[in-house]
Amino acid sequence: MTSSDGYPLTPAQQRAWMTYMRVYHRLEYEMNHHLRAECGVSLDDYTVLSTLSRAPGRRLQVTALATTIGWERSRLSHHLTRMTRRGLVERTACETDRRGTVVILTAEGWQVLSGAAPVHAEWVRQAFFSDLDPGQEEALADILGTVHEGLLREGTLPRPDL
Repeated sequence: MTSSDGYPLTPAQQRAWMTYMRVYHRLEYEMNHHLRAECGVSLDDYTVLSTLSRAPGRRLQVTALATTIGWERSRLSHHLTRMTRRGLVERTACETDRRGTVVILTAEGWQVLSGAAPVHAEWVRQAFFSDLDPGQEEALADILGTVHEGLLREGTLPRPDL
C-alpha cells in the first residue's frame, strides 16, 4: 500500500487499516449471523428496513436509498425484489419524477424491524461496546465521523440525504 505521495502507509496507518479491515469483515459476518439466527432477517434486510424507518414517511426513492446505504442500484433492486415478495417493502412510481421508483416500508416490514431492533441493539452493546468506556465511545464516534466525511469527499457516491 502506498500513500498519494508514493510512500507506503506509516506503521500506525498500516496497523489501523488492517485492524479496521479485520473488524469490518468480522462485524459484518457476526451481525448477519446474529440477525438471521435471532430475528429471522439478514443484515441486508435490516439495513434497508432501518434506513427506510428513518426516512420521512418511511419512504425513499430507490436512488436515495442506494446512496444512503452505499449499494449499487442493481444490487438494491435485486434485494428489493426479494423483500417485496416477503411483504417487507412496496415499490411504487414516484409522484414527482415518473422515471423514479419509491420504496415504502410496509406495516409488516415495520413490525419485523420493531421486533429486531431492540434485540440487535442489545447485541451491539454487548459485542461492540462492552469493552469501551464512555470516553472511548465518544472518541470512536468522532474518528468514524471524520473518516466518513473523508469518504464522502473522496468517494464516487453523492452525499446521502439522511
